[in-house]
Amino acid sequence: MSDGSSFYITTPIFYVNDVPHIGHAYTEVAADVIARWHRQAGDDTWFLTGTDEHGQKILRTATANGVTPQQWADKLVAEAWEPLLETIDISNDDFIRTTQERHEKNVQRFLQKLYDDGHIYTGDYEGYYCVGCEEYKQLTDLVDGTGEYAGQLVCAIHSKPVELLKERNYFFRMSAFGQRLLDLYESRPDFVQPDSVRNEIIQFVKHGLTDLSISRQTFDWGIKVPWDESHVIYVWFDALLNYITAVGYGEDDEQFARRWPATHIVGKDIARFHAVIWPAMLMAAGLDVPTQVYGHGWLLVGGEKMSKSKLTGIAPEQITDTFGSDAFRYYFLRAITFGQDGSFSWEDLSARYQAELANGFGNLASRVVAMVNRYFDGRIPEAAELTDSDQRIRDTEQQATARADAAIERLAVHEAIAAVWQLVDELNGYITEQEPWALAKQPENAARLATVLHTAVHGVGTLAILLAPVLPKATAKLWSALGREDAVDAQPIRSAHEWEAVGRVTALEALFPRIEVEAAS
Repeated sequence: MSDGSSFYITTPIFYVNDVPHIGHAYTEVAADVIARWHRQAGDDTWFLTGTDEHGQKILRTATANGVTPQQWADKLVAEAWEPLLETIDISNDDFIRTTQERHEKNVQRFLQKLYDDGHIYTGDYEGYYCVGCEEYKQLTDLVDGTGEYAGQLVCAIHSKPVELLKERNYFFRMSAFGQRLLDLYESRPDFVQPDSVRNEIIQFVKHGLTDLSISRQTFDWGIKVPWDESHVIYVWFDALLNYITAVGYGEDDEQFARRWPATHIVGKDIARFHAVIWPAMLMAAGLDVPTQVYGHGWLLVGGEKMSKSKLTGIAPEQITDTFGSDAFRYYFLRAITFGQDGSFSWEDLSARYQAELANGFGNLASRVVAMVNRYFDGRIPEAAELTDSDQRIRDTEQQATARADAAIERLAVHEAIAAVWQLVDELNGYITEQEPWALAKQPENAARLATVLHTAVHGVGTLAILLAPVLPKATAKLWSALGREDAVDAQPIRSAHEWEAVGRVTALEALFPRIEVEAAS
């Protein structure tokens, strides 16, 4: 368990060649829930996200739209990528753009160090290049095209033809770090997770690493190589460095020492860059490797990976405009096992909204607050002696808190939510079993009624604290209705079950209003 020391978490920085879809938002929300949990636990938390704005793909997209690459990037960041963070309630501490001076000058500083230390040389390279991936591809990464691309080799990820390029470039001696990387994976089994991604990475490195071409001469939209301005730095080499340039590398040693290393949350398709190239770069520079690289699964629509180019991209606001941001956050982290691929469907989203959020958690909170208002004029009653049923609720609160925290430490966000939801289900069963509405009709059971509702209020308050990282809007409303003037996300989450239920409740509006199924289609 973390002990209140630094916790630094990142998402990938996303290409600004197009607007975000729910696949991007999924990554953002997963990292955000983990960051919020650590922040609420009292850890010195820093959450970074941002945009990747260099490279051939951006240049071509901007040219096709009749603007400069910088104009295109500025427009997309202002109109799409930064608004996304507000749409889904992302609590990032920083937003880095690779066109910012703080990034560009320190990328050059890093590269110059590697060059001075003998890790970079010049050479010729010929290979198949995917502009969508911004990566040279091995033949094993390519498949035969179909339809309009029949007879051509296409990228297995983007399903578009690759280009045969030959360039004289600068190379990073990555092959020299193969054994050190294998030793890293063996000594720190959780460095790359989940296991499926870890095994793939290990096999890739065991097959032998080639040196990495890290500059380009065929276009000029990028950071100049400091000793040879006829070259720009390869976009991935540039982009990976955002994780350290954002926290002071090269100019703020105190900040860098405080924050680095980081936990990286990425899609599994870019895990190789983060778990092979990136630690090799850091080793060459004499810096610590990341704390962990976690490659989560893909969001699938109609059995295919989410993609704008394949017309399977869904804008986050298509969901949040109907169901709200809390439901968006909950659904993707509850319905999908984090680390595995998961399929999105409107039907499943609507069903879970109704059954789990509206009827399960929302209705539970509303009933408890309403009964305290009705039977005790809004005052939270004190509990008398607890029965076994009452104690089981208290025990479940404590168990849910511990299990959820342990799951977050493993980055198993879905397990954390499932652990908390056991308390939702037990509280609903408890109220059905205890029948406080029947006890209220029996004056001789006044003390029992008080104990039941105190137990229910306490359980609901614990839920508010534990679910604050996932459902920030709903839990803030609930916490206020429980008579609290402080912020729910300021409550110590690792001791959520220890809060005190005292004072008066106020009216609580429906946390998850009912939605007609047709509205989601």
